[in-house]
Amino acid sequence: MNTNSKLFNRDFTLVVLGQIISLFGNAILRFALPLYLLNLTGSSAVFGSIMAISMIPMALLSPIGGIIADRVNRRNIMVILDFITSGIVIIFGLIFVPDHAVVLIGVMMVLLSIIQSFYSPSVQSSIPMLSSPENLMKSNAVVNQVQSLSSLLGPVFGGMLYGFFGLTPIIFIGGISFFLSAVMEIFIHMPYKKRPAESSVFSIVKGDMRDSLSFILHQQPVIFKALLVVCAFNLFITSMFIIGMPTVITINLGLSSQLYGIAQGIMMAGALLGGVLVSLISNKLTQDKAHLILAGSALCVLPMGLVLLLGLPSMISYAVITFFGMSLMALASIFTVMMMSYVQIITPESLIGKVMSFIMAISVCSQPIGQALYGFLFKISDSAPWTVIFGTGLIAIVITLASRKIFQSIELLPVEEN
Repeated sequence: MNTNSKLFNRDFTLVVLGQIISLFGNAILRFALPLYLLNLTGSSAVFGSIMAISMIPMALLSPIGGIIADRVNRRNIMVILDFITSGIVIIFGLIFVPDHAVVLIGVMMVLLSIIQSFYSPSVQSSIPMLSSPENLMKSNAVVNQVQSLSSLLGPVFGGMLYGFFGLTPIIFIGGISFFLSAVMEIFIHMPYKKRPAESSVFSIVKGDMRDSLSFILHQQPVIFKALLVVCAFNLFITSMFIIGMPTVITINLGLSSQLYGIAQGIMMAGALLGGVLVSLISNKLTQDKAHLILAGSALCVLPMGLVLLLGLPSMISYAVITFFGMSLMALASIFTVMMMSYVQIITPESLIGKVMSFIMAISVCSQPIGQALYGFLFKISDSAPWTVIFGTGLIAIVITLASRKIFQSIELLPVEEN
């Protein structure tokens, strides 16, 4: 593990810069493609179904991505996948025709999800390799802030570009971003020790999966219990947020793509704020209080439904939904950094990639179901979307109350020590 006490050492800085460029391109694509689909079809059900299908590879392939991340040079994985993504995106831009938009966008989002399944474990598991133990939570917070900053600027610029110029320039900007990120990552020096191949590929995969599951289920069962809570939140709040926000803002409130992009940017600013707060108060955050963060997230949902119930003017509803969406994202960011840092601290170095990928896979496995469900719910309640949002908030509060004992049972660890 890198013992350099400096937070922004050379290699960590290159990872951060590469992430800024890559994630910006990813953010504008993930903003524009679903919005184009929603505007084209006007159906939240089609929108939700495509989003759900695109999440399935992430749930199924992330564990394999983690196994690869622990056995192959992580720098090489990041470089190769960014080059591949750049090529796929540019080819998509060249062959895209509106008549086949639903199929092409569906295929494109599935391919991006497959690549992300292998890319994310490499990035997450590289952080402990490039950071000293005392800087681990701060390093995670920085990476989280980069993701949030990209998610903030991506929708804002994506909304403007999409509103004024359409989808095509966004596609090519995304392709160029992935190419530049790959070039940046070539210069990263990442510790890597090649493991001897002692058995067949199938045996290696089977053994690594067994080790990861054993660690999560038996050695650290509290991780699995916490993951079940995260799955429940993703099934309801995350899925409602992903499907509901574009549907409510652009269809129910009748506002423009530009305003939706601004709302998305402001909400992502909340995630950035959460990352900043973690950096400032990391020594005061304890995992046994994580359920309080979730409770705050659940309470943020209720005002969003209330303004729609009251039938307030569109811009007032827009402002309230955006503000509480920003607050929810700030709390979600704090929770994510807290729990990811905890897992990285208690996980042996040889298992980090596999365990992190299993966590990502399990945490998102409920999202395809949730997104398909909310696409259907928003379609049948198009005249009263507040019922869906308000109901989601109440369910989330119940989940939070039920999770209290799980988080209070976590063994407290000093986040600034290994």
